[in-house]
Amino acid sequence: MAACPAPGSRRRIRRTHFIAAGCAMALCATVAAPAAADGGTTTTTAKPTIVLVHGAFADASSWNGVVERLERRGYSVIAPANPLRGLYSDSTYIASVLDSIKGPLVLVGHSYGGALISSAAAGNGRVKSLVYVSALMPDVGESGMSLAARFPSELGTATNSVPYRAGGVSGTDLYLKPDRLRPVFAADLPESTTRVMAVTQRPVATTAFSEKAKVAAWKHIPSWFLVAKQGRTINPDQERFEAQRAGSHTVEIDSSHVAMITHPEAVTDLVLQAATAAESARPELPATGSPHAARTKTALTGIAAASLIAGAGAVLLGRRWGRPTS
Repeated sequence: MAACPAPGSRRRIRRTHFIAAGCAMALCATVAAPAAADGGTTTTTAKPTIVLVHGAFADASSWNGVVERLERRGYSVIAPANPLRGLYSDSTYIASVLDSIKGPLVLVGHSYGGALISSAAAGNGRVKSLVYVSALMPDVGESGMSLAARFPSELGTATNSVPYRAGGVSGTDLYLKPDRLRPVFAADLPESTTRVMAVTQRPVATTAFSEKAKVAAWKHIPSWFLVAKQGRTINPDQERFEAQRAGSHTVEIDSSHVAMITHPEAVTDLVLQAATAAESARPELPATGSPHAARTKTALTGIAAASLIAGAGAVLLGRRWGRPTS
């Protein structure tokens, strides 16, 4: 017959088993903690909303081909109506549109619309990328007129000035001359199309080009630039100068000024580059220390806490089950 252990021995055995179980619990917590801590640093960035801002003499429908392509790729797109009343009021309006959109943003500006996104994006941390399509990209203190003086184009002789009055305000609107719209603005579109564009064009107030930029968001936000090599509304050399000054990711294509209409695929590809860069952006790291150090610190904190809890639980269980029965 096997000898039975004495009651005291049984209590010591039970206590030993529970302490061992507690150590096993602590060990499991130690092994699992780094994965949880490291996993906590992983984030999924939502696709940014693409905001397309048209320029002078046009409307939001000029983006139709780009909108269709971006939406097929799963992006939310907004193409607001640009008031074309002046740099200050127009950029304020576009900034208010941005305030109504949740999540990260990529702003795209064509022609005069480029000056607007440079101002509207200033101070908005949700704007991740700026895209300029044969656009104005003024620095602080510059205007469309001052840039055109340095890089002359045919636009200066292709417009008619028309006084306007509205709501107690008066000023001067600029229209493209009907016979000059195609050669200066859209030389690679059919004449039948440009005739309709001449009739339906939206005028722009002269203040859009005379007001000087007060901010330049491209100094702080990554930018992409498409140079229209055949453009005659903005001198291609001006576009190259602007892009180089800003350190923009730049492509050049054989297009008239309205590249988003005549080459929507090329424009969409550039916007997608900017959007992809925005999607891959990581959250800010701690002010000091490396990412590895931050993850290690988090993991060690979790390990210590888990081990302490598991060890304390084991001791309490050991005391409970090791207590003599009455």
